[in-house]
Amino acid sequence: MSRKRCIIIGSGLGGLSCGTILARNGYDVTVVEQGARAGGCLQCFVRHGVKFETGMHFIGSARPGEPLHRLLRFLELDNLPLNPLDPDGYNRVKIGGDEFAFPNGREPFIERMASYFPAEKDGIARYMDYVERVAGASRISSTEPLESVMPAEAWLHNRSIDDVLAEIISDDMLRRVLVGDLPLYAAEQGHTPFSLHAFVMDFYNRSAFRIAGGSDIIADRLTDLIRERGGRVLLNSRATRIVCDNSRATGVEINGSELLEADLVLATIHPARLMELLDTPLLRPAFRRRMSSMRNTPSNFSVYMKFRPGTVPYMNNNCFSYPGGTPWNCERYTPAEWPKGYLYMHFCPAEPTPYATNGIALSYMSIDEVARWSGTHVGHRGDEYLAFKHAKAERLIDTLCHDFPELRGNIECYYTSTPLTYLDYTGTEGGSMYGVAKDIQAGIAGRVPHRTRIPNLLIAGQNINSHGILGVLVGTIVACSEILGEHTVIQQIGEYNQ
Repeated sequence: MSRKRCIIIGSGLGGLSCGTILARNGYDVTVVEQGARAGGCLQCFVRHGVKFETGMHFIGSARPGEPLHRLLRFLELDNLPLNPLDPDGYNRVKIGGDEFAFPNGREPFIERMASYFPAEKDGIARYMDYVERVAGASRISSTEPLESVMPAEAWLHNRSIDDVLAEIISDDMLRRVLVGDLPLYAAEQGHTPFSLHAFVMDFYNRSAFRIAGGSDIIADRLTDLIRERGGRVLLNSRATRIVCDNSRATGVEINGSELLEADLVLATIHPARLMELLDTPLLRPAFRRRMSSMRNTPSNFSVYMKFRPGTVPYMNNNCFSYPGGTPWNCERYTPAEWPKGYLYMHFCPAEPTPYATNGIALSYMSIDEVARWSGTHVGHRGDEYLAFKHAKAERLIDTLCHDFPELRGNIECYYTSTPLTYLDYTGTEGGSMYGVAKDIQAGIAGRVPHRTRIPNLLIAGQNINSHGILGVLVGTIVACSEILGEHTVIQQIGEYNQ
């Protein structure tokens, strides 16, 4: 009996995790990737002998029994080389001249925040109650079905972060501190649901880790698992069309010529890119317009710095700094204001060392700033583009050195990326960091469904549930449950976690 053929478009975490599960369950899996390497935001790159992360800089909830650990075991990734971040302050938030540490654990977090804001202890405890209620609603840590969102408290999903915080926290500075890590999910005042903030806070509050040696180990292992089960991961293979008959998808054309026949097509790319691949009356025009016009999260500018050997002590936490005094609205800036904030992290090497080899600083950047070079490609954008990047890099480094003066003179060299770089490598609309924005004002129209009116075309990846390793993997579970049956997937998760 022949196996069902599944073509998966995109080899990021969503595509590779779906491919691993489906190959394990007897599907003939082919993952097609436009780039020269698999992994999407799991990719790393090497310059002058130093390895840099591009997307998955740290993860959370990965201790035995925690939500991510259960899914990693299910994907045979439970022995990743994880290095715990400082449990006394995995994140440190600088606002103006003040610094605030985020420790792991509910009670340590409440006590630490209360030490900064004694009058707000009851409000901080109530805040953590809300976080836990929202995070618990997904039932990720239970053996029950894993829906993408199960609002036990619907109002916490339908109200903005700033709205909920204003209700329970009186101190304005504390409200700003609590959203100090908002670049991790690109929150916007009045738009981003409190539920997204709560999921992220709970995820890292439980535990926080860097992947020693780089997150590309995840992509490599999942690729190996697919191939070991008879599947293929095809690189330099750009999906150029999804072929349909009068009722269903029949295959995927790659590189404008070769046709791969399929019984099932699973797209893990941005929905706007997916619509470009479909020329069929099976999709309603209104659905096409909605998928192509969704509001997206902003993009960023990154500086990848190689340090002089033995000069910069390894920093076992993440630093979020806001010289302007607030984490909000850093994505909205004038040229004179940029950067209004940044995130600074060190790469965790495979072997422990007291000194960092390299680090990265990121700040929001609008695609409009690089629009004049749209249509060009990496390495071929011209001297004006290089001068633009150099000026931005020097400005971001100057801002960084205000908080970390020891960096001055100890940066041996650096490399940069802009929204165009991100667009080239990920295909997200406008080079957006996290794809489609979660927006309470958009309502149901702002959600990307995992099903389509083409019965054998499904959508997975960061846009159907949420971004980040846990959000993407929950989306994978949702998509694979549609294919294999929810009972089968849940049973298998339980078996791998016995």
